[in-house]
Amino acid sequence: MVKSLSEFQLRKRPSWSKKWGVLNLSTVPEAARGKSVTLKFSATASNGQTVSYIMGPYSITNMDMKLDLVATDNKACYLSIADMTLYDAAGAATNAAKIDLVYLYRSIAGITFAHALVSPAASVDYLPGITLPSGVNKSTKMSKTWALNDFNLARLQYGIYVDDVDFQAIDFTNAPNFVINLKAQAGSWVETADGKYRAYIYVNSVNNTTSSMTVSIKRYLMK
Repeated sequence: MVKSLSEFQLRKRPSWSKKWGVLNLSTVPEAARGKSVTLKFSATASNGQTVSYIMGPYSITNMDMKLDLVATDNKACYLSIADMTLYDAAGAATNAAKIDLVYLYRSIAGITFAHALVSPAASVDYLPGITLPSGVNKSTKMSKTWALNDFNLARLQYGIYVDDVDFQAIDFTNAPNFVINLKAQAGSWVETADGKYRAYIYVNSVNNTTSSMTVSIKRYLMK
C-alpha cells in the first residue's frame, strides 16, 4: 500500500489508481520536493478537552509537469526533458547538451512510421531526412504505452494518475531509443541518457496535415 502526497493527489491506493484527493502542485514549496510531511489535526471542545489525529508520514512528489507542447516536424521538433521545452534547430544547437529527443512525421510507403519520437543517437533509419545540429547526440531510453490516460495530462474522463512510484518501477533494461507510429492517447516512458530524469510523455493529439503532435509531460527527478 502506497502513501504518497503527490503533486495532485493524496492517496492510499496502488499506482495508476482512481483519484483519492487533490493537492495543487503550486502549493508544494520547491524546498519540500522529495521529502516527507506529517499532518496533525487538533480540536478543542467547549469543555476544554482536546483531541488530535496524526496522519503520515507522506512522501512529497519529485514530479514536474508541462501541458500541451506542440511539436512540429522540422521546426519546434527538438525536445529537452530537463527544460520540458521544444526547440527549433537553432535553439537545439545552442542547447545541444539538453536535447533528448527529436520529433518527426514521415509518411513512408510500406512502413508504419507516422509520428515519432527518436533519440538523436538512434540509427539513421529512424531519422530520415534529419540533419542533427552539432552536439545533439544523446541516446534516450523509451518504452511505448497505449491508453495510459493520466488524468492530469489527458484531462479526459479517466481517473488514472501516474505518480512517483510509477517512475521508480519502470524497467528500461533493453529499452529502445525510439518510438514510432504514435497516436492520440498513446505515450512513452522516457529515461534520459544520464539517468537524471524519467518522464511520461502523453500524446494529446496528432495532425498529419500540419506534421505536428501535441504532448503533455510529467517529469520525475531520479537523482
